Amino acid sequence: MSLQEELKGPPPAKLIVDHVSKWFQQKRQIVHALDDVSFEVAEGEFIVIVGPSGCGKSTLLDIIAGLEHPDKGQVLADNQPVFNPGRHRLVMFQESALFPWLNVFGNVMFGLKLKPGLRNSERREVAKFFLHLVGLEKFMEANVHELSGGMKQRVALARALAPNPRVLLMDEPFAALDAMTRENLYGDIQRIWEKRRKTIIFVTHNVREAACLADRVMVMSPTPGRLRDVFEVKLPRPRDFNSIEIAQHAAKLTAVLKGYKETAMAAL
Repeated sequence: MSLQEELKGPPPAKLIVDHVSKWFQQKRQIVHALDDVSFEVAEGEFIVIVGPSGCGKSTLLDIIAGLEHPDKGQVLADNQPVFNPGRHRLVMFQESALFPWLNVFGNVMFGLKLKPGLRNSERREVAKFFLHLVGLEKFMEANVHELSGGMKQRVALARALAPNPRVLLMDEPFAALDAMTRENLYGDIQRIWEKRRKTIIFVTHNVREAACLADRVMVMSPTPGRLRDVFEVKLPRPRDFNSIEIAQHAAKLTAVLKGYKETAMAAL
């Protein structure tokens, strides 16, 4: 298989979240985490889910990944029910979760070892391609402890992209980074999305981040987590995180989230 054939791969997936609800049993109470959440994601669409802490964003992402099962409803990937994790839906977490005993190249290669149909030479070629895509081709032999936080997240991104998943699920991947590093990565992820056109679902509580990255922003309210509003962001790419247009979209999202909080406080 040539590098071009491997990079072409299957088309990005279409996702359907269909009336998903989830409860968690704790020692003293049952927590209603998600309530009747439904939406569809088109092939190659960049969706951002935003909401306050505790609204079930990460739980919803885990259900889409197949790491959790809904108590009601279902998730469909290309009309097939999602029951378990799969290599076509990969997750990038808040922490890079790199293997410290492997160097940069070894970490990216790790995700390719279980992919069928590739010879080792082809896996190496694919790993090099994605390290070049995230701008780390000069650091292939570096050890993990030698990398900055932003570089670690770039390695994690390359590792998630290398197996050529149809859906990339990103759970607040830039939250722990400093502001300047985050802004650089916003540019990187937009550039990579333009080139690879993966279906991406990105979770954040940062409204400006949501406006900068999304085709559509799904806004959730807490206790239990419900999908309350959907905002389209019809701005050309690449987008400048500090632009007036992004600030205007972020202000609308902030106003909506404040409205949910005020309504919840009034109900107490």
